[in-house]
Amino acid sequence: MTIKTRPTASKKASQRKALTAAKLDALIEEATVDAHDESEQTTGFYTMFEEYLAVPFQTEVLGMEVTVERIELTDEDQIVAVCARGRSRQRISITELPLPASPPKGWEWIDAYRRWARGR
Repeated sequence: MTIKTRPTASKKASQRKALTAAKLDALIEEATVDAHDESEQTTGFYTMFEEYLAVPFQTEVLGMEVTVERIELTDEDQIVAVCARGRSRQRISITELPLPASPPKGWEWIDAYRRWARGR
């Protein structure tokens, strides 16, 4: 008799757990607590990325492995990840950046920013 079992999740895949809405809302509140408008709120998130998000880290964009070298705040108040592959560099909105199965320290700020950005 053959017993079918579901494959177990790898340790890497299990490291990124979904955050509760309450946890995301608490992070949003922390990032935007003293902000008066959308620009200041975006800057608040950028500050949190600078403080808590561990860069560089590897991820995959369009099937290609890239290194997220840093996070930038553009003149248009957009937060972008600067992704590198070899000598090429590309800026990708943090809202569109795929996270790796084993996310970097501070990844929860990306999820909080995405939740905030959807609600604007």
